Amino acid sequence: MEEESARVIPEPGSPLISFRGIHKSFGENGENKVLIGIDLEVYQGETMVILGRSGSGKTVLTSMLVGLNTPDAGVITVEGVEITEFVTDTDWRNLRLRTGYLFQGSALYDSMTVGENVAFPMVQHTDWSEPEIERRVAEKLGQVGLAGVEPLDPTALSGGMQRRAALARSLALDPQIIIYDEPTAGLDPVTGDEISRLIRRLQEVQEVLKVTSIVVTHDLRLTQLVADRLVLLHEGQWVFQGTYEEFLRSSHPEVRRFLHREPQGETTP
Repeated sequence: MEEESARVIPEPGSPLISFRGIHKSFGENGENKVLIGIDLEVYQGETMVILGRSGSGKTVLTSMLVGLNTPDAGVITVEGVEITEFVTDTDWRNLRLRTGYLFQGSALYDSMTVGENVAFPMVQHTDWSEPEIERRVAEKLGQVGLAGVEPLDPTALSGGMQRRAALARSLALDPQIIIYDEPTAGLDPVTGDEISRLIRRLQEVQEVLKVTSIVVTHDLRLTQLVADRLVLLHEGQWVFQGTYEEFLRSSHPEVRRFLHREPQGETTP
C-alpha cells in the first residue's frame, strides 16, 4: 500500500463549532436516548471524524448543524453564534449557505440532469448568470473527476459516480464547513477507497481556505485517510477522542471491539 502524506493538524484556537451538553431522545416518552450530554469542539480547518456503530447518534448530532434535528437540551455554537436559538429558516439561511452537506445515499434529484443537480444550490441561492453557473458546474464536476457528465441522468451513473456528483453539489457554493454523512456507505471496498482518496485530495486543495470538515462514518480506512482527530460514539456518549494513531493504541474496551469488529460484550485480549 502506498504511503499517505501526513496532514498538518491545525493549531488549536477558539473552536469554530462547539457542542455543549447535547441531549437527544426519540420515542413517545423519550425512552430512546440517542445522545447523552455530548461535549465536542471542532476547530477551523480541521477534519473531525465521528465514528460509531449504526444507531450511535452520529448523523443525529451532525444534522443539528443545519437544523435537520434539534437537541432536547444543550448548546451548539458556530463561530460564537448560538444556533440552538435559531427558530426560522431566515435564522438558518446564512449558516446553511456556508455549509455543504453530502447526504448518505447521495440524494440526487432523479428529475434533473447531473448538471442541474450541481447547479441547484446556485440557482436557488445566488444571482449568478447562466454562463457563470455553467462554468462553476463544470469546475465542481471536474474537481470530483466527472468532467463532461452534465447532460446525463443520475440513474445513468454508477453508485460511486453518483456519490461524486453529490459531492460536487455539496461544493457548489464553496462552503466553509462540509459535512459528509457516511460517504462510503453502500459502496464496494474499491469504490469506497476511491471516494476516501477523493475526499483527501479535496482536503489538500481546501487547506489554504481553512475549510472545516466533519465526517460521519464507520469506515476505518476512510478515517485513516482523512481524520485530523476522531471521536467514537457509544451508547449516546463519546468514549474516545484523539488522533487515529492514538485510537489504534487505545485500550478502551469499546475501541478494541470497534477495531476488531466484535459484537458488543466481546473483547479481544
